[in-house]
Amino acid sequence: MKHWFSQRSHRSIPGLDPHANGKTDLAVMLPYNRDVHLPSRLAFSEWLTGYSAFFVVLVTLLCSLWPMLALAADFGFMDAMRAFWRWVPLLVTEGFVLNVLISVFTMLFGTVFGVLLGLAQISVLAPVRWLAKFLTQLFRNSPWLVLLFIVMLAFPFEIEIGGRIISIPDWMKAVFGLSLPIMANISEIVRGAVASVPSGQWEASESLAFSRTQTLWQIILPQCFKRMIPPWMNWYAILTMATPLVSLLGVEEIITLSRQAMESEDNHPELLVPFFGFALLIFFVYCYPIARITLALEKKFAVKL
Repeated sequence: MKHWFSQRSHRSIPGLDPHANGKTDLAVMLPYNRDVHLPSRLAFSEWLTGYSAFFVVLVTLLCSLWPMLALAADFGFMDAMRAFWRWVPLLVTEGFVLNVLISVFTMLFGTVFGVLLGLAQISVLAPVRWLAKFLTQLFRNSPWLVLLFIVMLAFPFEIEIGGRIISIPDWMKAVFGLSLPIMANISEIVRGAVASVPSGQWEASESLAFSRTQTLWQIILPQCFKRMIPPWMNWYAILTMATPLVSLLGVEEIITLSRQAMESEDNHPELLVPFFGFALLIFFVYCYPIARITLALEKKFAVKL
């Protein structure tokens, strides 16, 4: 018996003995790594901030030199730049400003209805919960351009209220069309933020005789607010970059006005890079700081586990 215990005491134990071969038939739990296989909610902002502002400006300037290599003798680089500068005030004040206006109103409507839809997803009433989930998944997985076409064709050009005719501009119908996918994604942000709150918060509020409404509005949602800000800003940046889609429907934003300006200048190919390069640059200048702030807020409001 003593000899048997002596043999057992000299056996190498995998994981403890440095001379062991490291093989075992026991289940081993690897250390928890929160960075593995976690989907990023801020993929767009991370991609946008992956390039420095200097790099994008440099690429834009290099691309703007392309017209100098054109073979056209009657319309050169300087002619293209002079034509471009004549149109810059219009492109900014009546073009890009409309893009920003569309993005702001779309985010406003999408946030209001998205919050309501997200709260409906956690409703205790099964029909309300199922309907909210169906609408969320429907608009989240529908092409934005298809939704725009449906809204533009389905909505009337004017409505009559109390004998007074009110016209609905195309950009407002574009706002309604873009609000649908934004509403669905904000709904998922709200549902995910509520689900991320530890269940102990609900149990503690129940022990204090809080109703479900009191728990939601006084305990759960205040904790969700900080968690929802970074993905909300990320979706605003995505929405702003998607507003040129409305140019396909005739809305006179920066891309539509750029095409009209080039047509008025006889559609010289040398005009393509200055006009569309300017559109790229102005969108980048507007969205890049938003992406930077989004990542900073994500780090600041990160939940410490």
